[in-house]
Amino acid sequence: MIIVFKPEASEQDIEHLVDRLRSLGLRSQISRGEERIVVGVIGDERVLQGQPLSVFPGVESVTPILAPWKMVSREFQKQDSVIDIGGVQVGGNRVVVMAGPCAVEKLEITVGIAQSVARSGARILRGGAYKPRTSPYSFQGLGQEGLEFLTAARKETGLPVVSEILDARDLGYFLEHADVIQIGARNMQNFELLKEVGSYDKPVLLKRGLSATIKEFLLSAEYIMSRGNQNVMLCERGIRTFESHYRNTLDLTAIPALQELTHLPVIVDPSHATGKWNLVAPMAKAAVAAGADGLLIEVHSDPECALCDGEESLKPSRFHDLMLDLQKVARAVGRDM
Repeated sequence: MIIVFKPEASEQDIEHLVDRLRSLGLRSQISRGEERIVVGVIGDERVLQGQPLSVFPGVESVTPILAPWKMVSREFQKQDSVIDIGGVQVGGNRVVVMAGPCAVEKLEITVGIAQSVARSGARILRGGAYKPRTSPYSFQGLGQEGLEFLTAARKETGLPVVSEILDARDLGYFLEHADVIQIGARNMQNFELLKEVGSYDKPVLLKRGLSATIKEFLLSAEYIMSRGNQNVMLCERGIRTFESHYRNTLDLTAIPALQELTHLPVIVDPSHATGKWNLVAPMAKAAVAAGADGLLIEVHSDPECALCDGEESLKPSRFHDLMLDLQKVARAVGRDM
C-alpha cells in the first residue's frame, strides 16, 4: 500500500509512522515528491488488519496498490524518476546515448572507441568485461582486466561506465570500477543477484529477458527496488519470436506501455535487438520517436575483427551520422540529445 502525507506533515510525523510499520515487521520506502511525501509499505500487509494507519498524525490517505509491483508503479510515484550517473541525468527530457564495444578487448581499442563516441555525443560508455555467451567456446570477456580498461577510458574521456555483472561475487569490483551495473537478459530472473545489487545505491540497468512478459520484467525491477536501490533503469533489448531473419523482435510497444505503468527510465538496445548493424540506425530512431529515454548502442572501430558481435556494431563514422539523425528525431518529439 501507499501512504500519502499532507503537505504540512512534519518529519516527526513520518518517522512516527515508519517506526510503527517497523514494529510490525514491515519495511518502508519514502518517496519525496514536489508536493507530497509518499511512503510505500513493503512486506506482508495482512499484519495491518485492524491497524488504522489513516489516524496517524499528518497522514492524508492510505491506498492499496493493486499492481503486484509496488515501488516500481506509477501509483507509488507519479513523477518520472531521474537517475544521476556521474552527472549525467537519465530519465529527463534529454535522450541519453550509451555507446561502446560489445566486449572490451584491448586498452588502446577501448580508449579509442570511448574517445570517438564521446566526440559524437554519447554521454555514457558501454563495454562488456564479462560476457555471457551461448557457446562455452566463445570469447567470455577479460573479466577484471576489462573493467580496469573501462576505468582507464573513463579517466581519459570523463564518460561514466556501464558494464554487465554475471556473478554476485564480483559485486565489490563492479562497485569500484563501474558507474552503472548492467543485469543482462539471461540474468533478469536471477533473483539472488537482483537482491544483491538492490542492497546498494549503484545505478542498475536491467535488461528484459529473452521471453519475459512486461509483468515479469517489472517484478524483477521490484526485486531490486524492494531492497532499497531506487536507481533502476529498464532496458528493452528485443524478445524471442518465431522470426529468424534478425536476432530478436524489438518490442517498441514496450516503451509507452512501461512508461504508463512505471516511473522508471526506459532504455532501448537496438544492437542486440536486431543483431545486424544496418538495422540499428532505423530502430534507434524509431525508439526515440516512441519515447525512449536512452539508447544502448554497440560501436567498434574494426567490427570485422571484433571478438564479440561485430555484425551488429556500428563503425564510428556511422555512429556519428546516426547521432546527427537522432538529434532531428529528438527535436521532432520535443526532446533534447
